[in-house]
Amino acid sequence: MCSERLREYHKKGPSSDLRTEFEKDYHRIISSPSFRRLQDKTQVFPLDKSDFIRTRLTHSLEVSSFAKSLGQSVGARIIKEGLADDFTDRTRADICDVLQCAGLLHDIGNPAFGHFGESAIQDWFKRNLGKLKLRGVPLTAVLSDQMQNDFYHFEGNTQALRVVTKLHFLVDERGMNLTKALLATMIKYPGSSLEISYDKNDPGRDIKHKKMGYFYADKDNYKEIEDSCGLNGCRHPLTFLLEAADDIAYNTADIEDAVKKGNISFDLLLEELKGFRDRYGDGADEASTELYASMLERLEKLYRRALENHYEPAGNYAVSNWIVSVQGLLINAVTDAFIDNYGDIMSGNCRRDLISLSRGDLIVRALSDIAYRYVFISKPILKLEVAASAIFDFLLEKFTDAFIFYDTSCWDDERTAIRDKLTRLMSDNYLRIYRKYSEGCDEAEKLYLRLLMVTDYVCGMTDSFAKRTYQELTGII
Repeated sequence: MCSERLREYHKKGPSSDLRTEFEKDYHRIISSPSFRRLQDKTQVFPLDKSDFIRTRLTHSLEVSSFAKSLGQSVGARIIKEGLADDFTDRTRADICDVLQCAGLLHDIGNPAFGHFGESAIQDWFKRNLGKLKLRGVPLTAVLSDQMQNDFYHFEGNTQALRVVTKLHFLVDERGMNLTKALLATMIKYPGSSLEISYDKNDPGRDIKHKKMGYFYADKDNYKEIEDSCGLNGCRHPLTFLLEAADDIAYNTADIEDAVKKGNISFDLLLEELKGFRDRYGDGADEASTELYASMLERLEKLYRRALENHYEPAGNYAVSNWIVSVQGLLINAVTDAFIDNYGDIMSGNCRRDLISLSRGDLIVRALSDIAYRYVFISKPILKLEVAASAIFDFLLEKFTDAFIFYDTSCWDDERTAIRDKLTRLMSDNYLRIYRKYSEGCDEAEKLYLRLLMVTDYVCGMTDSFAKRTYQELTGII
């Protein structure tokens, strides 16, 4: 504790709160119900019974830890190399706090059943929005292009901003009342649903346009954050570190979980890693291939150690310890990439993610490829996702059908017993938020906000709650 803060402490008395605003953010987050609900949301394996397999909560804790570590490493390098005159030890501590909090929040808007939940919501609206009508008029003729695209490209990161600024009602309508620096760091894609760049093969595509960053309903909040932090349509520099922390966490964890679950054996993993190097190693830079070779050597060495010491199962031991090594080396690689691209990042001209700019690119691409083939398209996962699709389809169909007519002049004519019951099942908090923000709006925006209320409700459900609600409403005991 610095002497200045000690003097302030003694002046105000021992009950004074000496936390910085960023430290207060941390305590607001970990005490929130939205954060606690992450313990019952899927990371990769839906409704898994194992205590070992990661949930959204444990994944978020890991991302938070890696993000803070990256802040420490990058901050130390900025000071050591004199890259910014006004960057001090206090600045370094602050960015570590911001990154730690951003890691906790980065998935707080994700729906149940993993990333498939986002696809399920997107697909439902693409199939149905044009079929639904209000007073005989298709909803697509009522809603603006941006309003429609918000649902067609529904995104967990975008929902996260909505959760922490509006949906988490504690004291007032400002949500968790977090600092602008933290909110800016959370926004991975600083653009609307109309600014998404679709061509993945376009070498000039800017990473910030990969997905949308805010809903039409939250444009004023986004603008306030953007202006406060002077972003001018660019990513916040710390967003690059948060994204890298997430990339490191899930790419390494998915492999470890897959081995523990038996989706892939140690021998097959080693074979796949060598095969990937043989197929793509020639196209990578020298630093990436050297790191890849050292990682392969490390994995084989750990397996031999396990055999020599009779650790069982030897493959699990080797992979778990290897993952820790990979994570540490990737943190170093990302730190170097941030420093090497410091000028472009700070000026808003960096168009790629840090992993792809680092010597860790080849190993991360290999892990991602292996996880996709042995986990994400494995039959058990596919079966669970088909079941999850039925749950999302049912919930969206029923609640959307009810809320299309809710709070309109034709509600009395269209009101049925089942629609009335469904509107009464809606969260009181979400209804209150709808009433507040729909006041004075035209019919199109009110309709949009009602549909958004439905996605807020469905997206906020945990795996277990979504499954239970589906079973209760369909009469499945």
